[in-house]
Amino acid sequence: MRRAKDIKWETVPIIELFDIQVAQSLQSLLTVDVGNPIKLIKNQFDLQRLSNLCRGPRPLPIMAIHDLLLSPWAIPIALSIFYLLPYFTSNTSIRSIPGPFAAKFSNLWLLLQARQGKRYLSVDEAHKKYGKLVRIQPDHVSIADDSAISAIYGHGNGFLKADYYDVFVSITRGLFNTRDRAEHTRKRKTVSHTFSTKSVSQFEIYMHGNLEIFVRQWDDLSKNAQGGFARIDSLHWFNYLAFDMIGDLAFGQPFGMLEKGKDITEIQLTPGGPITYAPAVEVLNRRGEVSGTLGCLPGLKPYAKYLPDPFFSKGLAAVQNLAGIATARVGQRLDGKQDTERVDLLARLMEGKDERGNPMGREELTAEALTQLIAGSDTTSNTSCAILYWVLKTPGVLQKLQRELDDAIPEGIDVPTFEMVKDLKYLNNVIQETMRIHSTSSLGLPRVVPPGAGVDILGHHFAPYTVLSVPAYTIHHSKEIWGANASEFVPDRWDSLTERQKNAFIPFSYGPRSCVGRNVAEMELALIVSTTFRRYQFDVYQDVLETREGFLRKPLECMVGIKKRV
Repeated sequence: MRRAKDIKWETVPIIELFDIQVAQSLQSLLTVDVGNPIKLIKNQFDLQRLSNLCRGPRPLPIMAIHDLLLSPWAIPIALSIFYLLPYFTSNTSIRSIPGPFAAKFSNLWLLLQARQGKRYLSVDEAHKKYGKLVRIQPDHVSIADDSAISAIYGHGNGFLKADYYDVFVSITRGLFNTRDRAEHTRKRKTVSHTFSTKSVSQFEIYMHGNLEIFVRQWDDLSKNAQGGFARIDSLHWFNYLAFDMIGDLAFGQPFGMLEKGKDITEIQLTPGGPITYAPAVEVLNRRGEVSGTLGCLPGLKPYAKYLPDPFFSKGLAAVQNLAGIATARVGQRLDGKQDTERVDLLARLMEGKDERGNPMGREELTAEALTQLIAGSDTTSNTSCAILYWVLKTPGVLQKLQRELDDAIPEGIDVPTFEMVKDLKYLNNVIQETMRIHSTSSLGLPRVVPPGAGVDILGHHFAPYTVLSVPAYTIHHSKEIWGANASEFVPDRWDSLTERQKNAFIPFSYGPRSCVGRNVAEMELALIVSTTFRRYQFDVYQDVLETREGFLRKPLECMVGIKKRV
């Protein structure tokens, strides 16, 4: 180890002759290793004071720059500068905003919360500790106030999606992850007709077909229980149902999960490539978790597969496999291997044209179909599972819901039509209240302040290019907005909502980037919930609905007993 007394002071260009003489007179005191930072700093201060006495305020370094660069402390010092320098040189508009200490300097704090599957809870706890404005990344402020919803997500405000969404791109950019305003406008124009009221009404037949298989399977489970309750993990079955429904709509045929009673589907990594098989639900879950985590530090994505944590390598493989599912199914449709006369979601996407009259190419069509698979499966199954749990756990709700369904649905109908149930008041209350208390999309969706003058929210000025978000979970559980019983499941609250509560309810986001498939989701949920509770009795076997967050918040399981109602 090189010692300070061994340094040839004459070779240090920034030290003058007088400094050399002072330093040489003290060499006997300098027995500290250059590699020991604590002793090194102490000696540096000692020499600094002596130099000031001899030569004035000019500092006296004790080692050359090249010695520092070659020392074992070069990398830690460089990393410290990398994280600390931006804090002092940029984003002055948010420097005063409180938050977790590490979040002020690094994206790693938020990445760690996401990796642990609890980002929404960590951000919620931070708001309880620090207030409505919390700095959760060096350039990102979470705003837990409903007045910020329209300011950030509303029409005409100029906010764009943040680079968080870049990691969600796999085939090519789709409607969900495109960040360019003009490109989003083009895509939305091409896709939006697919989800018109008229188009969605034509999709109901495919939802019905899959619900009939679902009912047949649950009837068989009930019979095998011989009069008792058949014990099942309802989450699995809601996953199978949601995937088969969206598979039927987006790709021309279901995945066959309901028929098999298992999670399996075919994938094709490249058009014309070999067909293999993978568990689609598991693939989707892994993809959501790794993308939601890497979105906190997008620059890490190209290197994430080399990290020792298998969470990243397996998650990135899932991204490719999920794209392979879409590639295989769209390829079959385009190659004429499926019924081309079907009026389904994929058919509507194929009909879509931009302002120049151009349809989507194969790659873009596949990307949009993949977007619908992701948006229409996980969200539906998670919400259906949460509805079942909260209805069974809350006294009086099941009985009131079943009375309404019995009055509305004729005897002998296994699966009601949407027309029979779409206007049922308590059914809609139950669905809405579940989407509030169990926000499937619980995190704050990040948006970038546009160039120009910046924006003022809650009396604070945010400079251009600052990232802002409103945490849905925190807003949906705010006692200030929803009252003292905000953490309770109360469907009747929807009978007398205030304007503030209506505006603070954002399960489908808000503004021009809100969920384009909302009509489909609402139809699916109405049919699933009415079919399930009209036909079956239940017993619930767990006290808490444990969840984990990727991009979406999903239950881990929901163990119940089922049997057919008499």
